[in-house]
Amino acid sequence: MMRRQDQQSRVLYELSALVLNLLRSPPVAVPYSDNSPVVSSSRRPPATATTMPQISPAGFASLLLGISLALMLCGSVTFFIGFMLMPWVIGLVLLFYFVGIISSLSVLGRALLCPAATPPATPRKEIPAWKGL
Repeated sequence: MMRRQDQQSRVLYELSALVLNLLRSPPVAVPYSDNSPVVSSSRRPPATATTMPQISPAGFASLLLGISLALMLCGSVTFFIGFMLMPWVIGLVLLFYFVGIISSLSVLGRALLCPAATPPATPRKEIPAWKGL
């Protein structure tokens, strides 16, 4: 079970790293050469002023759709694991509740049936009247 959780955590981490990498710096468009190197070299921007290409709305929607699909799948697996473990959790809670009731009944029964077995209360110290003034 820990291996599956580690794998899900790793997949979620890789997905978030990929999304952050895409949002931070989208891939640069590859220049297309049509057998005229003079035209492509004259339109090349200077090295100091590089502009980041904008992501298209359809690409951004596809990215969000992929993210939501991955999160839904991970959430469904987590929900299924929790759903399968819920009877065990309820059973343990009921067991501890039952043990607590039995323990408190045994202490109550011991106090009622064997009062001599209970430890005596510590005697109160008498304070002389002249010390209270």
